[in-house]
Amino acid sequence: MAVFVSAVEEGSLVGAARRFGLSPSMAGKHVSAIEGELQARLLQRSTRTLKLTEAGSVYYKHCKKILEAVKDANTQVRETQENVRGLLRIAAPDTFGTMHLGPTIASFLEIYPEVSIEILLSDRYIDLVAEGVDLAIRIGKLQDSDLVVKRLAPCRMVYCAAPSFLNQYGMPKTIEHLRKAPRLAFTGGVSPGDWTLTSPDGQMHIIDGPVRLASNNMQMLLSAALTGAGIAYGPSFVFGGSISSGALELVLKDYKTSELAIHAVYPTRRHVSLKLRRFIDHLAVQFGRTEVDPSLRTALRA
Repeated sequence: MAVFVSAVEEGSLVGAARRFGLSPSMAGKHVSAIEGELQARLLQRSTRTLKLTEAGSVYYKHCKKILEAVKDANTQVRETQENVRGLLRIAAPDTFGTMHLGPTIASFLEIYPEVSIEILLSDRYIDLVAEGVDLAIRIGKLQDSDLVVKRLAPCRMVYCAAPSFLNQYGMPKTIEHLRKAPRLAFTGGVSPGDWTLTSPDGQMHIIDGPVRLASNNMQMLLSAALTGAGIAYGPSFVFGGSISSGALELVLKDYKTSELAIHAVYPTRRHVSLKLRRFIDHLAVQFGRTEVDPSLRTALRA
């Protein structure tokens, strides 16, 4: 099609061949192939002149519009690759997104004013390709997949309770004491290792038994823990700030808890848009400094 349009504009197949680096005979074959497919002559050709037939004139006008549309599309795609602009669709776990993504996204939008972002907060597993999501933040053990994974920051699970609860109940000093304590449990965990911890001698313990309060929302459990309802177990990005401020206290500090990680995942390494590359870099800078929140450093070393 492009060779045909060029032949019309150049006034000869030789000129079209020169534009595309072809031989004149090869340029002629391109045009002949189109004529064969359409079963119509498009050009009246002689050794010196080239004229459009009636069918060729109609075909040329349509081809010209199509090639211009393709050129415009190519230009727009190149601009999205060369400039940070356009829409990003980001998925993240509900609690993590609510507590930590707002300031990070706001600072990114301030740096790149031509970008817009749509956030999908959900604890369900999202199929990035099927749902048209550019990037997802996932925490904990990842499922095997073809997705590209970038580790953003560490995250430790913690046992904690409010001072008011510990003053009334007493600070648990043994595994059995912890097992008997009122517990606040999250029901939406997708990673293994819930309510486990390892003693200083390397023995792993599972904390089971009655649960006073169960919820699929970690922020609700945080609120309950702060009011002294029981001992909570969850990720540092939820409880770390309250631990650092003294509103919550770590329980069984000498025992080791599970370590998770915060990841960014996206569909492919090929043809990643500049806006997505910049957003991934921004996440790495923001979340890689300490443990999402700089105030968590003290709590997680305790």
